[in-house]
Amino acid sequence: MTSVIALAVAAGAAHAGGIERSNNDYGFLFTRNDQVQLSFSHVMPELSGTYTADLTALGGGESSTGNMQNDYSNYSFAYKNDLNEKFTLGMYVNNPYGAGSEYTQGVYAGLTADWDSDQVALVGKYRVTDRVSVFAGARYVDSNAEITIPDLLVRSAVGRNAQGLGAQAQALGAEAQALGAQAQAAGAAGDLATAQALGAQAQSLGAQAQALGAQAQGLGAAAQDFGTSMEYNASGSRVGDWGAILGVAYEIPDIALRVALSWQSEITHNFRTSETIDGLGINTTSGETKVTMPQSVALDFQSGIAPGTLLFGQVKWVEWSKWEVRTPEYENVTGGNVTGFESDSVTWKLGVGRAFTEDLSGFVQVTYEAQNGDTASRLSPRDGFTSFGVGGQYKMDNMTLRGGIEYVWLGDAEDASGVKFEDNTALGVGLSLTVDF
Repeated sequence: MTSVIALAVAAGAAHAGGIERSNNDYGFLFTRNDQVQLSFSHVMPELSGTYTADLTALGGGESSTGNMQNDYSNYSFAYKNDLNEKFTLGMYVNNPYGAGSEYTQGVYAGLTADWDSDQVALVGKYRVTDRVSVFAGARYVDSNAEITIPDLLVRSAVGRNAQGLGAQAQALGAEAQALGAQAQAAGAAGDLATAQALGAQAQSLGAQAQALGAQAQGLGAAAQDFGTSMEYNASGSRVGDWGAILGVAYEIPDIALRVALSWQSEITHNFRTSETIDGLGINTTSGETKVTMPQSVALDFQSGIAPGTLLFGQVKWVEWSKWEVRTPEYENVTGGNVTGFESDSVTWKLGVGRAFTEDLSGFVQVTYEAQNGDTASRLSPRDGFTSFGVGGQYKMDNMTLRGGIEYVWLGDAEDASGVKFEDNTALGVGLSLTVDF
């Protein structure tokens, strides 16, 4: 049984929604002996979409986005030390979040986005009784991001915003006229105080209407001026911030049962932001963009179900609905954010591990995240997924080598422009080496 308890390493192709790429395996704190673990995974997505007829025409007849998701690799390090019978110290170093989007075909060509992050986490586990443990710690995550949005996408967003502002200006102007008429009626009736108050309100609304109208007119004219580029470029300089980790676990060692509940707090980045749109005269390096990396709650469990056989799984909730990139200048001219997610994610995993000999073990697992029907982000245009993973481990003296492969069926999705991303997949492979000492 001891040779299958640590079968938590999968290929890493599928994680809990959003832009998550790796996570901290707190089950590592419960393994025997002091350990160092080195892990590597490589993921190869095939993620493309089909343009609408109108977008195909705008893109010169190209109907496919092409594969917009770059391959990526993750490296991680974990260290665990039993300081005494009660207290265990663990450390994790990995890449928790990431994105690498690059559109090369059709009207989206030139749309690129990169998110890079690194994490260091320190966690202490205290064994309260033979069956109950608590753990807590802190994690430090630093991130940086860059994005380019091509001319036509920015131009259309600016044009839509100009139309919206114009409609608001008309509505405010009509309201101002109505108040002005009421003010005149009150003055004619001899109620000078009411007439003055209503007149002041009408004047204020009229001024707001004029300002919105002028803004709408300026943005509308810029959107129609094809002599200047409306390409948008932005970058957020690397910034690091702290978050908390809390957890509790219950064990029955005789049957390899363990149920653990863990929580990771949200982390708020305040990026110093550079933004440029030449066609609107925007070139600033002093903006600030607040991005919330979401909190998460995970319930992990494992139990022996027969001699040498282990059932394991996880249910994980992540508050991705709080994650969005809303840069100040882009919001000012388009009225919206750069990207974001509408809903939280809940990911389910279930697997079985089996010891074939004292040294050789294997596992299979299925991971599932339901579709939510939201408008997809062009940064991660999928809606849920189902994956199947298989792997094993081989123990040699004080070293254990683990490996796995995972195939993912990505959920169909549609973005705000009607581009449909269907029948997409990803393949991931992972390796891990653990050394006991």
